[in-house]
Amino acid sequence: AAVTTMYVFLVEVVIHREVKYAELPRVIRESMVMVGGILIILGVSLAFSNYLIDTEIPQRLFEWISTYIEGKITFLIMLNVVLLILGAILDIFSALAIMTPLIVPVAMRFGVDPVHLGIIFLANMQIGYFTPPIGMNVFIIKGMAAEVPLGAIYKGVLPFVIAQILLIALIVVIPDLATWLPSTMSNFN
Repeated sequence: AAVTTMYVFLVEVVIHREVKYAELPRVIRESMVMVGGILIILGVSLAFSNYLIDTEIPQRLFEWISTYIEGKITFLIMLNVVLLILGAILDIFSALAIMTPLIVPVAMRFGVDPVHLGIIFLANMQIGYFTPPIGMNVFIIKGMAAEVPLGAIYKGVLPFVIAQILLIALIVVIPDLATWLPSTMSNFN
C-alpha cells in the first residue's frame, strides 16, 4: 500500500501534474475521511463476525438450510439468488464484511471450494453494480452521459447483466471454470 501510494503520488503530482501541491492537504483529508469510514466498517464487521462465531450462528444456519437444501448445486443456486439481492442493495465491501462469516462456514460444509465461492460471490456482487436500487456503475455512466435517460442506460447494460448471469450459471455448474487456474498455479509452488 505504501509503495502504491508513493507511485500514485509521483505519477499524479510530479509527472502528470494533475494534482497540484496546494491541493494535497484537501486530497489527504478526503482520503482520510474515506479510510476512517472503511475502518469503522471493518471494526463493526469484525465484531459481528466474532458475535456470529460465539453464538454458533453459521452452524445453526447450516442445520436450518440442510433441512430444505440437500445438495451442493441447490445450495449454490439459492446462494446466487441471495447474493443477487444483496448486490442490488449493498455495496461489495459491506456485503463481503457482513456475509462472509455467514456464508463461508455453510459453504464449506456443503463442500464448496473457497476459490469457487469467492468467484461466485464477486461475480454476483458485480451484477449488483448494474441493478437498481443502488446500481453504482449505472449512476456513474449517468454522470458521464447526463443527456442519456436512465432507462436507456439500463436497457444498454441489460445484455451485459444477462451475460454475467449466464456466466455465473456456468461457474456454478462447472466449478473447474473458476478453480482450474488457481489450482494449476498452486502446483508450481
